[in-house]
Amino acid sequence: MPPRKNRHAKAGKSKKKTLLWTLAIILLLIIGGLVYYFTAIYNQLDNLHKTGEDSPFVNVPTASAETVQPPEWEGTEPVNILLMGVDARGVKKGEVPRSDTMLVASLDPVKKKFYVFSILRDTYIPIPDHGTQRINAAITYGPNTAMQTVSDLLGIPIQYYVYTDFQGFMKLVDAVGGVDYEVEKDMRYTSKADGPEFDIDLKKGFQHLDGNMALQYVRFRHDATSDFTRTERQRGFLKAVADKVISTTSIIKLPTILSEVTPYIDTNLTLSDMWKLGSVGYDSSMGGSAQIPPMELIREKTTKDGSQVIGFTSDEDLKQFVQDTVTAPDPTPTPEAEASPGSSPSATPGSN
Repeated sequence: MPPRKNRHAKAGKSKKKTLLWTLAIILLLIIGGLVYYFTAIYNQLDNLHKTGEDSPFVNVPTASAETVQPPEWEGTEPVNILLMGVDARGVKKGEVPRSDTMLVASLDPVKKKFYVFSILRDTYIPIPDHGTQRINAAITYGPNTAMQTVSDLLGIPIQYYVYTDFQGFMKLVDAVGGVDYEVEKDMRYTSKADGPEFDIDLKKGFQHLDGNMALQYVRFRHDATSDFTRTERQRGFLKAVADKVISTTSIIKLPTILSEVTPYIDTNLTLSDMWKLGSVGYDSSMGGSAQIPPMELIREKTTKDGSQVIGFTSDEDLKQFVQDTVTAPDPTPTPEAEASPGSSPSATPGSN
């Protein structure tokens, strides 16, 4: 019989080997999980830019001609991204509907602030090579035309675009588990011409909005204030969605979230730009938001065919308004805002 001391030594070595093997297996599982996680994210992000028959602009002649490549972003200068949402329900494949929503996200990586401008879709301005029209028609001539049109309007360079169908918006909200939000009033709209899928029926109050309810909320404009308060609601709700996306739970689910929304998104952002913007955006906070044109500059117009559109009093004043918004001092949070972060959006510098 071996000495008791040797038996204890052998048992101790055996336990150490078992522990080391267990730790090695756990480490391999973690590494494998991380590799899978980042590979899944990489593959999904790589699929965001659509080409050929997969591009929503395949039938737009000017979309492929003279494609404008954005300058390489070094990560220090401000970057401006045009976000366009369209409602493609009932639209034939290959057709590009007018944009229902147009926003510009301006990110300052030095100040670590981002600003959001929502553009009234009936704003009547020149579209390069296509005459004067409502700005929501710009996307029908391709994303480059849309970016140039918005750049001319705001007086800032638009380097990137993100184009999505509202189906993608609903998928995103559902993928993050919905959003708890304050609906500030009853919202009701029905139309026999549009069909039941376009109906809006929301009740006032703090509630959990799934994708379909969220789309109803950001689409609603059938009241006295029409598109004016709708753009404010859109800015506020998109911020709530962004907060949910960067939450710990949603980050873990990011590959699944991306797989749900990727089919509905097109962008000219490269993978490198996405990683850089993502890292800067994660550490940034809201600096301000505004409607374009702002209320004080709006001048309602009537076109030759009798349509009511939105103009503005001064092109220079509008561009100065944009500059004032991105250079305004940081807003001071009110006690009410701090107490109810999910409530309906309040005004920030440059807001209306």
